[in-house]
Amino acid sequence: MLPAIFGLSGHTLTADERAFFRDADPAGYILFGRNVESRAQLRALTDDLRGLHGRNRTFICIDQEGGRVARMKPPVWAAYPPGEVFDRLYDIAPASAIEAARANAEALGLDLAEAGITVDCLPLLDVRQPGAHNVIGDRALGSEPLRVAALGRATLDGLARAGVAGVVKHMPGHGRTNTDTHKAMPTVTASAAELEIDLAPFRRLADAPIAMTGHLLFTAWDARNPATLSSKVIREVIRKAIGFDGLLLTDDLDMDALSGSVPQRALRAISAGCDIALNCWAEMRDMVDMARALPAMTAKAHERLDRALALTSDFTQPAPIERQAALFATRDALLAHVARA
Repeated sequence: MLPAIFGLSGHTLTADERAFFRDADPAGYILFGRNVESRAQLRALTDDLRGLHGRNRTFICIDQEGGRVARMKPPVWAAYPPGEVFDRLYDIAPASAIEAARANAEALGLDLAEAGITVDCLPLLDVRQPGAHNVIGDRALGSEPLRVAALGRATLDGLARAGVAGVVKHMPGHGRTNTDTHKAMPTVTASAAELEIDLAPFRRLADAPIAMTGHLLFTAWDARNPATLSSKVIREVIRKAIGFDGLLLTDDLDMDALSGSVPQRALRAISAGCDIALNCWAEMRDMVDMARALPAMTAKAHERLDRALALTSDFTQPAPIERQAALFATRDALLAHVARA
């Protein structure tokens, strides 16, 4: 198996994609708005991806956070709120905020399970800092680490109830970013002591099945390499200080925060200790060159992948989507306290 997750170009697999994916056997796939049209179309696409290698439990992920980051949109699918909404409710009633976040995540997860999607790139555990770039902004669950951890745990639990694995992101923390990593590499100059705030939610959720790195340069840990490409950050901070032993994905390797070709970035990330390289944009040349450049997935990475997928639906039973109405009612009744405050 190739330690890569690939994007695809449209609503169905092209002949070239089908042949390449079957031959390369990537660890999984990521979907975007360009791959989403209708419920029937999306489920047919994910069924097709599962059929390529005959695996019911296939890593098929999406960024379906709610708010401004949503690939599956109304009117076909429900709209979901951003993380900030649950942070505001937590100010009023912490237990209600946790329950609302759990109900929201389960309802969202049922949409994904019905579509045949096994993994959601949620929750963000980035602790929001004053003055930081708004690329995280209202996506964050708050600026207090224990609150972020509690709401993040509720989100993971809700997704799991729907048969979907969550991805905690962006290790070791994206809350201090001074720029958008899609456009440039941020440099974080906070001290190691100050960065303990950023690590705290990830430590609390170190048992999460999957995590995603961030393309940020932390001068306190490695003044030359961003976290995704830093063996020191991955080994000493993510694996040791945080204690994370789950499946570690890179953030999208196409982002301008990184330099070099996409295959070069992928090889550097895997060499640094990431389990899987994420390439989102379905450029066939880049994917083919990644397949040539990367070694086979390690036995440890394969075990982590299997462990994560064991928590997901195998799609032998239909998703219980009739439960969604009750979950929406629970969430909305709790969030109504924010409007009244």
